[in-house]
Amino acid sequence: MVIKPMIRSNMCMNAHPEGCEKEVLDQISYVSSQPSFQGPKNVLVIGASTGYGLASRIVAAFGAGANTFGVSFEREPSAKRTGTMGYYSNETLEHEAKAKGLIAESINGDAFSHEVKAETAEKVKSLMGKVDLVVYSLASPVRKDPDSDTTFRSVLKPIGQTYTAKSINPQTGEISETSIEPANEDEIEQTVRVMGGDDWKLWIEALKNADVLTDDVTTIAYSYIGPDVTKAVYRDGTIGQAKAHLENTALELNDRLKTGGGRAYVSVNKALVTRASAVIPVVPLYLALLFKIMKEKNLHEGCIEQMYRMFTSRLYSNSPETDEKGRIRMDDWELKQEVQDEVNALWPRVNSDNINELGDLEAYNRDFLKLHGFGRDDVDYEADIDTQLRL
Repeated sequence: MVIKPMIRSNMCMNAHPEGCEKEVLDQISYVSSQPSFQGPKNVLVIGASTGYGLASRIVAAFGAGANTFGVSFEREPSAKRTGTMGYYSNETLEHEAKAKGLIAESINGDAFSHEVKAETAEKVKSLMGKVDLVVYSLASPVRKDPDSDTTFRSVLKPIGQTYTAKSINPQTGEISETSIEPANEDEIEQTVRVMGGDDWKLWIEALKNADVLTDDVTTIAYSYIGPDVTKAVYRDGTIGQAKAHLENTALELNDRLKTGGGRAYVSVNKALVTRASAVIPVVPLYLALLFKIMKEKNLHEGCIEQMYRMFTSRLYSNSPETDEKGRIRMDDWELKQEVQDEVNALWPRVNSDNINELGDLEAYNRDFLKLHGFGRDDVDYEADIDTQLRL
């Protein structure tokens, strides 16, 4: 099969096996080239197959020599259809980790369900005994409550008034205005139920009840705050309400765990090209401007660089630095005043004619394609290949 990217509404519907494999190998190579560090020994990553979850698992395994177990929900390949990028990422990571003598296994299933939580606890216990780090990095627009069977759906909307701002079609470079109507109370509540801290709390309770957490376990979830230009639709909108709930859950979990020497954090990370961010209006345009500015200032990081910095300089440093709300701030470089001043100066000027001059749309599109294994110079995309990995 010759595999070309199938992009619809800023989403890529397929993945390239060889390209995805090389993406993971590049991340492993980066971590392996950095100094190793004293970190976790046995790690569970919930939402392990892409983005910050995948990068966390790679850093733990190849930076600290940790055994890892991943939970994700991925489509396996068939003779006529590729698997998801996460499927190929998991296969590659586990193959490489096992070659180094590390435990690296996973479950493919609905992480919101009680069944997957129970199965995970059982397998973790048999493979590792107990875990000393639990990373929560789920990013799903829909969640089925395991007790009530109610299905909640998140929305990306402002609260209180209509939001109007510039947005871009990354494939064409066309910039136009987009408007989003405000959310109602039910939409706000459903978004919190999907993307807040409810499921993270259920995971920690299930793992604790199954006795697979060390007394001094660390757990961390990932959040985002963002700049002024996205504030109305993101941090002050429905997603922001969910992130605030997630951050409050970290404080609650920390109180529960600290009696045994455990701890819970939220890490507020930098904006990057992910499957989730690609479909948020305004964000691709913001990223195109941000990337150029941060690269010029030698401040740009991808998922793997940021997670290595977070693990080594914050999470497993002698005294993790947090803000007044107990959050680890890995968005510190993105939100530097000098960086945001330049973004704010460019925002009113940027248009369809000058986007490639003022921003780095090419880098945005390249990063988006590489997420799915496309756009690499070292892959022959005209070749007829099998949808399965050739590990």
